[in-house]
Amino acid sequence: MTEVKRNIDEEKMQHLEFIQNIITRMNTNSFQLKSLAITIVTALMAIYASTTKVIFIFLGIPPTLLFWFLDSYYLQQERKFRGVYNDVASLKDIVKVKQYEMPIQKYTKKIDKQFSYWNVFFSPTIKWLYLSVILFLIIIGVLIRYKDCL
Repeated sequence: MTEVKRNIDEEKMQHLEFIQNIITRMNTNSFQLKSLAITIVTALMAIYASTTKVIFIFLGIPPTLLFWFLDSYYLQQERKFRGVYNDVASLKDIVKVKQYEMPIQKYTKKIDKQFSYWNVFFSPTIKWLYLSVILFLIIIGVLIRYKDCL
């Protein structure tokens, strides 16, 4: 009987390890997107500095928005896998998860609003970073473009 229990515990631990690896990968992707967004904006600001064409400041806004959408997607996926992890580890009991199953499609906003894409999109950890970059670009671009009017 203890051999069966030990085998189940080992399988459960391995399942949790698989899920944790995916969560780590999603987190790494999210961090890399933030880094890439800042790098692209910085590169466009450097191009502006060498050409003094204001368009390069405004060109930073579309990629920043794109990275905001992508980063939200990865954070949403990470939250869903955290939901799976919590259910497998028996920390919560939201969805019944079979051995080695990763049913992230079952984790929807109907279950919990944290799994909603728009809830993630406007979460403080993402919203303030991307919104501040976009506002910074707009303010700097407008100030430079209309500096003669001031």
